[in-house]
Amino acid sequence: MSARTLSRNVAGLPASGADNQSQLIELSVAGMTCASCVRHVENALSAVQGVQSASVNLATERAQVRVPAGLDSALLTQAVVHAGYEAQVVSNPQQSSNTEAARREADRLALRQDLLLAALLALPVFILEMGGHLIPAFHHFVAENIGTQNSWYLQFMLTTAVLAGPGRRFFVKGIPALLRLTPDMNSLVAVGTTAAYLYSVVATFVPGWLPAGTVNVYYEAAAVIVALVLLGRYLEARAKGNTSEAIRRLAGLRAKTARVRRDGQVSEIAIDDVVVGDLIELRPGERIPVDGEVTEGNSFVDESMINGEPMPVEKTPGATVVAGTVNQNGSLSLRATGVGADTVLSQIIRMVEQAQGAKLPIQTMVDRITMWFVPAVMLIALITFAIWLFFGPQPALGFALVNAVAVLIIACPCAMGLATPTSIMVGTGRAAQLGILFRQGEALQTLMDVRVVAVDKTGTLTRGFPELSDLTVAEGFERDQVLALVAAAESRSEHPIARAIVAAAEKQNLPIAAVQNFESLTGLGLRAQVDEKQILIGSDRLMVQNRLDPAVFAAVASRLADEGKTPLYVAIDGKLAAVITVADSIRDTTPEAIAALHQQGLKVVMVSGDNRRTAEAIARQLNIDEVVAEVMPDAKSDTVRRLQQTYGPVAFVGDGINDAPALAVADVGIAIGTGTDIAMESADVVLMSGDLTHVSKAIAMSRATMRNIRQNLFWAFAYNAALIPVAAGVLYPFNGVLLSPVFAAGAMALSSVFVVTNALRLRRFAA
Repeated sequence: MSARTLSRNVAGLPASGADNQSQLIELSVAGMTCASCVRHVENALSAVQGVQSASVNLATERAQVRVPAGLDSALLTQAVVHAGYEAQVVSNPQQSSNTEAARREADRLALRQDLLLAALLALPVFILEMGGHLIPAFHHFVAENIGTQNSWYLQFMLTTAVLAGPGRRFFVKGIPALLRLTPDMNSLVAVGTTAAYLYSVVATFVPGWLPAGTVNVYYEAAAVIVALVLLGRYLEARAKGNTSEAIRRLAGLRAKTARVRRDGQVSEIAIDDVVVGDLIELRPGERIPVDGEVTEGNSFVDESMINGEPMPVEKTPGATVVAGTVNQNGSLSLRATGVGADTVLSQIIRMVEQAQGAKLPIQTMVDRITMWFVPAVMLIALITFAIWLFFGPQPALGFALVNAVAVLIIACPCAMGLATPTSIMVGTGRAAQLGILFRQGEALQTLMDVRVVAVDKTGTLTRGFPELSDLTVAEGFERDQVLALVAAAESRSEHPIARAIVAAAEKQNLPIAAVQNFESLTGLGLRAQVDEKQILIGSDRLMVQNRLDPAVFAAVASRLADEGKTPLYVAIDGKLAAVITVADSIRDTTPEAIAALHQQGLKVVMVSGDNRRTAEAIARQLNIDEVVAEVMPDAKSDTVRRLQQTYGPVAFVGDGINDAPALAVADVGIAIGTGTDIAMESADVVLMSGDLTHVSKAIAMSRATMRNIRQNLFWAFAYNAALIPVAAGVLYPFNGVLLSPVFAAGAMALSSVFVVTNALRLRRFAA
């Protein structure tokens, strides 16, 4: 794909359904910790007058808001701030990404510092309290050498330090959210640790306030819960950092400097100072700093990090190059045509970021559940407390408190909120590395359900331009000599077939001689004199008119007809010399691509405007299931609708202007990256190269990502469905098992880490 073509196609493409009266504003949102936070931010944004839609992504920490053109973005940031979070408008994606990366790294370092301090303070509390329960001798040691009351005083001081220091973040966020009646994960931790802490403070300093037999302390629960939740968030932050690896790798392809020739002098300047029109000097092995057009030199360029293709591409004067690719063995001079945010690389990064921020249809179900999840958990905790208080064994108050706190702590909605977006981030990032760009994130889910792949023929299954495909010579003639004479005769014609024959001769470095007495025979062929030889080229009718019998090539002509090719005959000095065909050749990778789609259980349909005989001949070669031939451009969309009614969801693959309506109508439109602007603007998925095998890779990526999302959601929901009743004490009447709040905090932390780690497996995807 040329730099010019792609740069027009991937930049600023409108979302489906967008109109000129609306605009999409992207916000960076800080402070979200769970799925409830996502819902609260979405509700706050949706409440702003004029907002048409709002979608918030926990993994990317971004919000996409569609509003009427001209709406003041400050209204949106104020709404987020009033909801208890931080927000700023993303105006410069590259700069914003760098700022966010720095902020996340600072947050991670702060989490690590708080975690270490909390662990250091909580460990003595845990040893003093739990050590006595686990080892009776240790209990006696503490009682005799420190004293139980002194031990409680020490635990009180250490736990207070934990809650006031590392644990302060839960109260600063959680209590205001609770007062706004929009509780989140911070609220659960704040309420749970406060309950355990205050109960312990009463038992320590005013034990008379408690019923007989209920005087006990649970400092270790409050302190260790804070440490374990911080551990979970720290591990989650580290893992989430890996989910954006694809973006970082793409961003790492940007050159920082360029050698520019100005006023006859070559100097190395910062990449931000390069302007369109500058002449860039490029040495072997250097990374190309800007999009440009080669003006001097010859070389091969490795474009694999842009389009996923391993073979380097030859570059000569007039060829286009893309920023981020690597010049290999030659020196090049190029004129800058795209710099900064206008380069293909910058726009690819932008497209991947937008796809990563998308909310899939499956997320709607999660959103409905999480909207009520935290309030429901708090209600379950209250019910648990009441049941144990009134119906539990003695000390009832102690059992009631411990089990209610366990319910509050274990019911973490973090895993639910991360289940979908983390998989999307890793999946779309990995797809981009393979040369597959999801313009619409929803296509990641829709593509999984496709049952039929409808493929345009010209430019998709085939190369899209005529080439010399067959040349069979009669006895007594040499192939190269015949091709050179035919090319010379055809060099006077502007017909595409003539240009294809001339190109074939030039590719083999055959001499193109001068032509005399050129005569075009309308509807039949041509006559010319080359090197004093009389050349006649045309149909079998032309040969018969000149008393030449084409039957000598009957077997060859029959084979060519079966392949849907129209033969041209060549006579030299009155003798039948050769039969030749020019056709739009099938791409080398097309047979493999069709076979891969069949292996995925998909039906492949070829849609073509060509005559039925030619279309069916190509379909037989490629083992295509169904052919729809002689289709006018405006009827392709009708064909897609018919296929949808007959078979179900349809993906349409095309590259031309006449494919745009079909791409838009299909459930998923897939544009070949070497195609036209309009085709790609109508597509949901763009294949950076012209390799059709990427279609099956895109489908496989969709299926792998959705499978990963389902695994994450199952874990998140199954975890809560199974452990909330256990935390409430449902097993106690049967086997005496209760879940300690400490173990509940550990399980809660691991659930989020599991979800993110599972999503990271998609980085190893290879179709």
